Amino acid sequence: MADAGRQQTGSRTSVWIQGKARRSGRGGGQPSGLDRERITTVSVRLLDTEGLAKFSMRRLAAELNVTAMSVYWYVDTKDDLLELALDAVMAEMELPDVTAADADWRDQLRTLAQEYRTMLVRHPWVSPLAGRFLNIGPRYLAFARTVQQVIRRTGLPVHRVTGAISAVFQFVYGYGTIEGHFHARVTATGMTPDEYFRTALDEFADLPEAAEVAQESTEIMQARGGDTVQEMMDRDFTFALELLVAGIEAMVERAD
Repeated sequence: MADAGRQQTGSRTSVWIQGKARRSGRGGGQPSGLDRERITTVSVRLLDTEGLAKFSMRRLAAELNVTAMSVYWYVDTKDDLLELALDAVMAEMELPDVTAADADWRDQLRTLAQEYRTMLVRHPWVSPLAGRFLNIGPRYLAFARTVQQVIRRTGLPVHRVTGAISAVFQFVYGYGTIEGHFHARVTATGMTPDEYFRTALDEFADLPEAAEVAQESTEIMQARGGDTVQEMMDRDFTFALELLVAGIEAMVERAD
């Protein structure tokens, strides 16, 4: 989980702090057929298909079949819209019911970690924005609150809760970000993930200075199992997450 308290550069504050996120329009005369929800939805689709670098208000307006000024009836800046898009995709995560009496915090933590990973991979543009903005929209806050409640149920002392959250969700943030980058590179080549992986591994193995590392890496990857790249990624993610769960259990026993 990226640092939700990180300050933004310059004098701009969050769209959520400024209260502009709830504005439906500037007033009378808004362009017909537009609303904040539709603009945000189309923004997410463009960010998914074209990436953060190519996203612009002009490109968005063209997709909406309106002028760029029409979009500004609903948002003041592109950054405001990016914050809205960032929070919108947070709603895709299915949050566990923390009020369930028979719920196991381990299972709920696994669910939260997998949901966060899936969202990051599905929307690679989220990673840089999560570190760029305050990330305090209502959907993100619902996610963050659920994470806090689950970690509180582990039995860790209160002063260890933020450390446990950082350990788990900064790991997931890094894993999901790298996984998303991998899929973006694969898409750019026109290969399947498995074809890309084999090609990259062969090229790496052909480098004389990397021969020893390549051989050892091949042995390790063969030992971990999995017939496809996705299976290997899933196995690694699951095992790494289990290490963190076991670490939390061990720290609960220490209870310092």
